[in-house]
Amino acid sequence: MSQLSTTTQGVADWEKMAGASSQSKRREFPKFLIGGVLLLVAVGYLIISGTMGGARYFMTVDELVSDPQYVGQKVRITGAVVGESIVYDSENLIIQFTIANVEDNPSDLALALHNAVSDPTIARLPVYIEGEVKPDLLQHEAQAILSGELRADGTFYATELLLKCPSRYEESVPAQVQAEPGI
Repeated sequence: MSQLSTTTQGVADWEKMAGASSQSKRREFPKFLIGGVLLLVAVGYLIISGTMGGARYFMTVDELVSDPQYVGQKVRITGAVVGESIVYDSENLIIQFTIANVEDNPSDLALALHNAVSDPTIARLPVYIEGEVKPDLLQHEAQAILSGELRADGTFYATELLLKCPSRYEESVPAQVQAEPGI
């Protein structure tokens, strides 16, 4: 009978351990569930905030100048560089120039840039950049893409400058190649 009681005692001990194990699992499950939900919320927040920050669109000079709500806000704009307005202070690394409004999604960018700088009635905006070396592409009729803010004085203070010069990328055939057929 002692063997039976030992066996019964072993089964009872095993049942206690199995019951304790399942109870501890039940207590740990909500912890894992809450941790998983918090992790998903954090990842979702990072994705949304990253998308919103990268979803900045380009504004035209007209849009920026005509709406006073943008004064003091970080924005990204695009415009055509007016060549005769470029002033560069190489000692203090200050670049100043003016950009002219360019229509949205032009079919011929080079023509749109030319028309923008040629027409004095098109909206213009002075630009100020500090701490930058003058880029080679900063020239007349280049497309400037700027990040920064419009201040109350009417000047756009840029923190980032990207330039695109369509005349450098035209697919016209050089005169030398046209003169020598067969090459």
